[in-house]
Amino acid sequence: MTSSFEIPAFPAPRLSDAERDRALGQLREGAALGKLSHDTFLRRMELALVARRSEDLAVLTADLQSREAAESPWTRRLFGWVGRVSAVSVGVRRAWNAERLPKLLLPHPSAAALRIGRDPGNGLRLSHETVSRAHAELSMRDGVWVLKDLGSTNGTTVNGRRVTGSAVVREGDQVSFGNMTFRLSAG
Repeated sequence: MTSSFEIPAFPAPRLSDAERDRALGQLREGAALGKLSHDTFLRRMELALVARRSEDLAVLTADLQSREAAESPWTRRLFGWVGRVSAVSVGVRRAWNAERLPKLLLPHPSAAALRIGRDPGNGLRLSHETVSRAHAELSMRDGVWVLKDLGSTNGTTVNGRRVTGSAVVREGDQVSFGNMTFRLSAG
């Protein structure tokens, strides 16, 4: 009697998280570079998340890797340089188009508190309809500048945060009284 001996089939090794993350990163980069349409990207991401073997991931990223592998080191360096120059130009463009705010000069530290509002008796009169008659007060206390909201209707903000009560301010801070915005300056 002959007995047959079969070698048990071992399951494919479990897909590591690092492999899955690497494939997901390649898919994201491919979509960002315009190599994948939005729908293709979403479908491949779904498939990558449920993949059980490395081969399944390789199929999803094969067309992305082949283009990168075909590029010479010189081409990759050239594209890297162009990308860095483009990033610089984008930063310069943003800075150029950045909001240019009017300056609000901080008063002399020994001066009395500067009252801000629509009322003609204020030290700084702002005639905009969103500014209250007695809107805010700017003063020096214990060596720091303090901006106090005087119960204004449309609020006072410092660097985009609403002031409730009072807030410490510095040169360069962006302050708003209603819809009027200024950059604090020491002169």
